[in-house]
Amino acid sequence: MKRQGLDATDIRILSAVQQHGQLSKTRLAELVNLSPTPCWARLVRLKGAGFIRGYHAELALERIIDFTQVVVTISLNRHRKADFDRFEAYVRALDEVIDCIATGGGMDYVMRVATPDLASFQTLMDGMLSADLAIDRYMTYIATRQIKTNRPNLAKLIARSAR
Repeated sequence: MKRQGLDATDIRILSAVQQHGQLSKTRLAELVNLSPTPCWARLVRLKGAGFIRGYHAELALERIIDFTQVVVTISLNRHRKADFDRFEAYVRALDEVIDCIATGGGMDYVMRVATPDLASFQTLMDGMLSADLAIDRYMTYIATRQIKTNRPNLAKLIARSAR
């Protein structure tokens, strides 16, 4: 395990919370095979240490509203820290950008964007291009359907990294 201060029980607690979200004290204790009070104390400690960022509901957005989802790859024309910082600050402020990762290799960023329609997406991109973010080029890929979305399996990642 690369991270200090986590034992197997902590990992079971984190995995249960990641998979099930907020749980009652009793249900969490059942899932991790620990009595409720010490289990809850560990959960409070893990939250306090910043291992849990929050709890979220996964909505079936496609059942609620029609929307357009676009994957965008972006390459900057300058690679100074200030350029990356400016781009990332701008993206963090956009509600439409639901995921953004910095990458190595041919592209600098990969974003997932959700807008009401394609025209709204183009308006968003026009704003980004006008904002002097040092964007050299971008490629768009219209998502036609969601095949899989998930969080990494914490227990498997740790087991594989221990090898």
